[in-house]
Amino acid sequence: MFTSVLMIEKALTSADVEFVTTLHGDEVVAFHVLLQPRGDQADRLLRAIDDVALGELDEAAHERETPEGADAAGQGQQALDVSLVALRSAGSEAEGRLIENHPLDELKKLVDEIDADEVIVLTDPHYVEEFFHRDWASRARHKVGVPVLKLFSHSKA
Repeated sequence: MFTSVLMIEKALTSADVEFVTTLHGDEVVAFHVLLQPRGDQADRLLRAIDDVALGELDEAAHERETPEGADAAGQGQQALDVSLVALRSAGSEAEGRLIENHPLDELKKLVDEIDADEVIVLTDPHYVEEFFHRDWASRARHKVGVPVLKLFSHSKA
């Protein structure tokens, strides 16, 4: 069985589930999902710049309404639960948890713990962080010791 750690920031869409569950053809994949809610990842300014770069001006104007800290946990847990059900419905094994602090430390610990074959980072584009190689995938490549695949979400959840 192939073991993938899947890092996400919001609920997987049906297109996302199809994408990640078909990456390895007919091979059975077990997913270990780590979700850090969007409001816990970066400051509002970086999120707003990403929204503007994507042409989502309405999103940028409402960034301060994005739940942060403890307020983000409830929505994050719901997004994680929806994602796990979708992965299981697609025939994959799936378990997961929310990340509260230091996502790359949690990622490294999980990769070592389960002897993962790969890490898949599936997020919306984060142009500022990507430009400076401070996004999850860029930083994980130097930390986890397994291949890291960076994919962009197909659509809004």
